[in-house]
Amino acid sequence: MGDVLSTHLDDARRQHIAEKTGKILTEFLHFYEDQYGVALFNSMRHEIEGTGLPQAQLLWRKVPLDERIIFSGNLFQYQEDNKKWRNRFSLVPHNYGLILYENKVAYERQVPPRAVINSAGYKILTSVDQYLELVGNSLPGTTSKSSSAPILKCPTQFPLILWHPFARHYYFCMMTEAEQDKWQAVLQDCIRHCNNGIPENSKVEGPAFTDAIRMYRQSKELYGTWEMLCGNEVQILSNLVMEELGPELKAELAPRLKGKPQERQRQWIQISDAVYRMVYEQAKAHFEAVLSKLQQARPAMEAVIRTDMDQIITSKEHLASKIRAFILPKAEVCVRNHVQPYIPSILEALMVPTSQGFTEVRDVFFKEVTDMNLNVINEGGIDKLGEYMEKLSQLAYHPLKMQSCYEKMEPLRLDGLQQRFDVSSTSVFKQRAQIHMREQMDNAVYTFETLLHQELGKGPTKEELCKSIQRILERVLKKYDYDSSSVRKRFFREALLQITIPFLLKKLAPTCKSELPRFQELIFEDFARFILVENTYEEVVLQTVMKDILQAVKEAAVQRKHNLYRDSMVMHNSDPNLHLLAEGTPIDWGEQYSGGGGGSGDSGSPSPSVPEAATISEKRRRAKQVVSVVQDEEAGLPFEAGTEPLSPASLDSVTELRGLLAQDLRAESPPLAGLLNGAPMQESPQSVAIPEASSPPASPLRQLPPPGKDLEPPKPSDQETGEQVSSPGGRPPIHTTTEDSAGVQTEF
Repeated sequence: MGDVLSTHLDDARRQHIAEKTGKILTEFLHFYEDQYGVALFNSMRHEIEGTGLPQAQLLWRKVPLDERIIFSGNLFQYQEDNKKWRNRFSLVPHNYGLILYENKVAYERQVPPRAVINSAGYKILTSVDQYLELVGNSLPGTTSKSSSAPILKCPTQFPLILWHPFARHYYFCMMTEAEQDKWQAVLQDCIRHCNNGIPENSKVEGPAFTDAIRMYRQSKELYGTWEMLCGNEVQILSNLVMEELGPELKAELAPRLKGKPQERQRQWIQISDAVYRMVYEQAKAHFEAVLSKLQQARPAMEAVIRTDMDQIITSKEHLASKIRAFILPKAEVCVRNHVQPYIPSILEALMVPTSQGFTEVRDVFFKEVTDMNLNVINEGGIDKLGEYMEKLSQLAYHPLKMQSCYEKMEPLRLDGLQQRFDVSSTSVFKQRAQIHMREQMDNAVYTFETLLHQELGKGPTKEELCKSIQRILERVLKKYDYDSSSVRKRFFREALLQITIPFLLKKLAPTCKSELPRFQELIFEDFARFILVENTYEEVVLQTVMKDILQAVKEAAVQRKHNLYRDSMVMHNSDPNLHLLAEGTPIDWGEQYSGGGGGSGDSGSPSPSVPEAATISEKRRRAKQVVSVVQDEEAGLPFEAGTEPLSPASLDSVTELRGLLAQDLRAESPPLAGLLNGAPMQESPQSVAIPEASSPPASPLRQLPPPGKDLEPPKPSDQETGEQVSSPGGRPPIHTTTEDSAGVQTEF
């Protein structure tokens, strides 16, 4: 590898790459500085004017579930240096960085991991043929002949390959199809989480960055969705540079690569990864410097906005009126002829899989709570409630249980419309809907937790508790139906805008864009940082199509399509005391309601001795850090990530579950009342299975930490990309690495 890089990436070429990268970054960061002032003004205006969004009925978890291990197990990894497969012990902690250890013993002894992979921008491939096709397409003229050896051979029929258009690739394989399915679900969850790398609570930096990306690409005549808008800001910026730099580099270096086709493919992957890392480091330095400068200037900008808010708004509205008068006739014709006829088709294509996914979230939540209630009735009682609730609290982060919800989005297609509206991929819409599903599941679970915790304060008997669980479940489902309708309608509106606005801008650009500079004189110089002609122009274009989008979504709700509520159905303060319950300390079910009876003691009892206090603290710390969300049931298999345990029985429908529960309680559950026009909501039949009533065997992961060791999984930095490792001696910051010819990972 070293010879390849030194040959094709000599000092002169590295200097050229650095200069080209610097030029692209400078141009982009100029857009970012412009958008920062606009985003700051919009954020402050939003705080003052508020929003008309409906009030959410479900609670949201203010303290996230940290220090949980999502998954653990063994898998084979292909080592590119010696072309051999090695067994690796792997962890996926709550931050979704895939951590690879030499083996389980290395993990137990706190030996630094071999790698931590940030999977933003990657795709999962389950077939070597898929991979070879992508690799062949990435470097034209290197398609291997059928008689020649491929670039990769897998020892089993169950590979999982992480492919990235610019960075290095990772090769894994499993022994069984069940393990492959399980790891695929886990890794897809990692990708989904890492792709969503810009914090949702970033009200200024995040919008400024995404708008700058869009404006920069539109300046290059690149409209439509962009598949590589994934990861944190530095990763996205690196992708932006590589999108422009990659083809030029490929055209220059591809003819100089030597060897057989598969060898040239391997060389190109190594070169591309090395360049990507160079670009990443340069992008990180540039972006952090500009961001620091903007953050230092922010207080002065905020002072101007607060003082002149009314004047800025008036100036912007005057500018918008002038632009509207100029473009409105052209925009309305374009919308009427090229967009309006297709809105219903796009909306229907979005609604079907999305609504099916949210319905599946509802059914999974119902099943899990009902199963827990049956277990409480049959064998657990209140003593087991803490254990059951701790598992339920992590439901939204369970990749396998949530997989049936996420899979509903996979059939999403915009057949015939994708090319018309220049939508490169539907993956951006799939992942966004899946993130909404996870959020709504967690909100439902957390609301259920909060209401149940309040009920437990009354000291109910087992029979009373089971009735209360069923009553709370019905209550939470009503709230979920309302919130999921609001979330889906907002998602549909946003998706329709993402699809149609770039198309309109591209259509209008030849006749309108060249005329925009003359409107600059309408902006006062003092307000030029907060009002941009280009942004105001896009807002006017948005308004021309927004009324059609709102009308289409409204009609879908009026027709009761996919259980959408009408806009007139608003639940204001339907449960005014509920949000007060969420202000308390987060509930620790394992600590408060453990089977050992030590959840809560009398206030007058003596404090524990120092050794006892230390033991309690250690127990609590270990419970939080090493409990795996995905229970690994079959430790005896060659790979510890075994198959799910078989259920002893299955029921034909949700209705039968309710009937069984009612029979055991000797009481009849109240019917679920719907909110839509006062009509009762019917549960959709679905085949579900009841898991073992007895508590499952402890996960092998529970025994991983050696006694007395303060073991904490490494936390990959959000600022890093690709493969990262810790340096020896504890858990210092993780650095970007590569492997030399001897297979030893070294820092850049």
